[in-house]
Amino acid sequence: MTNDKLDNWLEIGKIVAPQGLSGELRVYPVSDFPERFEVPGKRWLLCSGDTEPQPIELLTGRYISNKNLYVIKLAGVENCDRAEALRGCKLMVPASDRPQLGEDEYHVLDLIGLEVFMQASGELVGTVVDIIPAGNDLLEVKLHPSFTTDKGQMTNDKGQITNDKRQKTVLIPFVEAIAPVVDLPSGRIEITPPPGLLEINN
Repeated sequence: MTNDKLDNWLEIGKIVAPQGLSGELRVYPVSDFPERFEVPGKRWLLCSGDTEPQPIELLTGRYISNKNLYVIKLAGVENCDRAEALRGCKLMVPASDRPQLGEDEYHVLDLIGLEVFMQASGELVGTVVDIIPAGNDLLEVKLHPSFTTDKGQMTNDKGQITNDKRQKTVLIPFVEAIAPVVDLPSGRIEITPPPGLLEINN
């Protein structure tokens, strides 16, 4: 059952656990914009059983890079018990609050599901299934079966061609030199991978 009321909201993170004893919370981000968690101001919380998000005040936030988490402090959450009660709640902002993107920036959610084509041949490579944040974001692309089976590039250690039809995924650096065309309206990305990029990952 979809909740139409939530169409107007964007999830920016999920509270995964209390942090310490003073009511701080660990949040797993699903937003590319650090200011969502670091700049004090109004946010909204959606907890299980709620039909719509409730306003809450973000007081402070900091990023813990080795865990890819933010630790935030919310107004009124003073101790570990209050924090524990919020475990699993989602942090939301109104959908109209999408930060303005620069010309070459994309929302992660907009990229998942796009089809990836070789720019030179127009051949379908596969579909974006995930974005892996790194120095340069990596597109995780699930290869289309036709792309993997007719290449004769599935070789095993002995150099024999294996007939491994499991769907493979490859990681493609999301940089302009390799993915020069991102066409959101038609749902496609065109890539110009350097030789070997698509074979390395097999």
